Amino acid sequence: MSTLTLAGWPALGRQLFPGVLASSVVAAAATFLSQHYGAPVMLFALLLGMAMNFMSADGTCTAGIEWTARQVLRIGVALLGLRITTGQIAAMGWAPVWMVVVSVALTIALGMVAAKLIGYRVFFGLLTGGAVAICGASAAMALSAALPNHAMRERATLFTVISVSALSTLAMIVYPMIVRAAGLDPVQAGIFLGATIHDVAQVVGAGYGMSPATGDAATFVKLLRVAMLLPVIAFAGLMTRARQGGGIEGKRPPLLPWFAVAFALLVAINSTGWVPTSVTQAGKDLSQWCLVTAIAAIGMKTQLKELVTVGWKPIALVVGETVFLAALVMAWIHLRGVAL
Repeated sequence: MSTLTLAGWPALGRQLFPGVLASSVVAAAATFLSQHYGAPVMLFALLLGMAMNFMSADGTCTAGIEWTARQVLRIGVALLGLRITTGQIAAMGWAPVWMVVVSVALTIALGMVAAKLIGYRVFFGLLTGGAVAICGASAAMALSAALPNHAMRERATLFTVISVSALSTLAMIVYPMIVRAAGLDPVQAGIFLGATIHDVAQVVGAGYGMSPATGDAATFVKLLRVAMLLPVIAFAGLMTRARQGGGIEGKRPPLLPWFAVAFALLVAINSTGWVPTSVTQAGKDLSQWCLVTAIAAIGMKTQLKELVTVGWKPIALVVGETVFLAALVMAWIHLRGVAL
């Protein structure tokens, strides 16, 4: 590492510190309220973060909030691998894998067809359908980099990121009510949450807000969806090459996010039985703190009001994809008996 690079770290730290500190304070307040009132800490963090939304518009805090919402979240999700073993995954069977593959493919296909029918390019349907079906804003950014250059691409990407983030936040609150009303057991509930909520953070928040078993199942199924980034981005690249007759411009995103790889490695390590209990507990505690802090940051940066300026057709498309995915997964669970 060069001297210049090392010299840049203090400046970067000063830039990020205010936003990270603000997110941490909200997370601490949420933890305090959860411990004293018994409500889910993730929900407190989300609601308190949304109440402090004005801080994301403050230039002093913006960079740190963005960094916390992305990087601290990824660290927390990676450390969740210490909660799960390959024995638990094997016991779940192949049914969730097939469910994820089918639901992702059908949701993206629906998005592409529906986008064409309402007057948009099929690439917009691929972008929104991929974001809904895979992992929300992260998938939207990854797919956007693989799609053809277009005058409206940046606006389409921004709309997709905002809409799936807003819907994912809403789903984090509403979907646990749905699974309780449907009478799903904890693992079935986790499978539903992991297969339907868009962003990783909200999946974790909804799952562990219900129970540890639900959170573990939700995290596993969600990361199966994240793994679908690889074939879907490859598909987007093939479509782009076919349309442009050449390569994709710009830097390509990684086919599989590092936090999904780290999660899988920690699951494998934890499954050996060699990791001391004190280490796994410390990892779980650190993971919990990272996730609560990231949820607070996501609440602070959620901009619901920006959705009203884009017209009803794009919103209807994303909402329709979301409802379709939820209905498809619920039907699969009931008809095929997906469970541990």
